[in-house]
Amino acid sequence: MLPGTLTERQTRCGHANCRCHGDPPQLHGPYHQWTRKVEAKTVTRIFSDEQIADFGAWFHDERLLRTLVGELEALSLSIVEADPRWRR
Repeated sequence: MLPGTLTERQTRCGHANCRCHGDPPQLHGPYHQWTRKVEAKTVTRIFSDEQIADFGAWFHDERLLRTLVGELEALSLSIVEADPRWRR
């Protein structure tokens, strides 16, 4: 599992006469950008196509686990709240 966000981006470079500044612009990329927090700082890495093939599903797995944990927490809370031993 990999925490963070995986996005696909296209960018412009700093060269004024590059195709990315044309009309219409032909942007560079796509680049696979992984962004996450490490010790309260944003860290960004660029994945290659090969890395996406190897690790891309790990982002889906992390989202799925968070969803399942949220559902489990909600179920647990509803069971505890429904316990007749609470003083009301």
